[in-house]
Amino acid sequence: MHIAYAKASEWAKHNSFGKAWRLERMKQFLALVKPPSHAKIIDLGGHMPMWQWFDHDFEVTLVNLPGSYKSTGKFGKYTLVEGDATNLSDSFANKSFDIVFSNSVIEHVGDESKQADFASEVMRLAKGYWVQTPSNYWPIEPHTGVIGYWLLPEFVQKKLQKSWEKKLPVWTEMVRGTRVLSKNRMRELFPDSKCYVERKLLLEKSYATYKPFQAD
Repeated sequence: MHIAYAKASEWAKHNSFGKAWRLERMKQFLALVKPPSHAKIIDLGGHMPMWQWFDHDFEVTLVNLPGSYKSTGKFGKYTLVEGDATNLSDSFANKSFDIVFSNSVIEHVGDESKQADFASEVMRLAKGYWVQTPSNYWPIEPHTGVIGYWLLPEFVQKKLQKSWEKKLPVWTEMVRGTRVLSKNRMRELFPDSKCYVERKLLLEKSYATYKPFQAD
């Protein structure tokens, strides 16, 4: 099950935490991908607040799983759409957008096959893209708060999950369904991409594969 693209209510709980870091990440996205003025951008699994933190003239389509929104449709320069980002062929034609943007989503969409489907959709939908995912080397794992969670033996991870599931079943299911990706795996999925490594306190926090926008 894709618990994945966190719902707006969950986003609201954390929207003050790390805001400065997210804004810095957006600056890197703008500098490296270079979306043109009035770009059509599709954000897979994202939320409107991140785009409202800075001034822009982009037309942004946000895609989240069914049940994520109280209502869908166009709201000013934002369009809310429900769908599965591993297969949007019924909703959008090839190269319908200038840029695909995705922040901390690909690790949630399912197994390696689903991650490959997600990557294929990213490259199909637009001329340029930015796909970010957390690094498993960041000391405080962002989903669990456990130090070095992804570096722990699998039996320890399962023991922790079992201790969480009674009080936090939905959240525990999200953790179980999370599959972190290495930089090498991201390069395999996006062979025409470049890599940006985000560092904080000299430590690797996340990385993004990206392809700058190029006009026809």
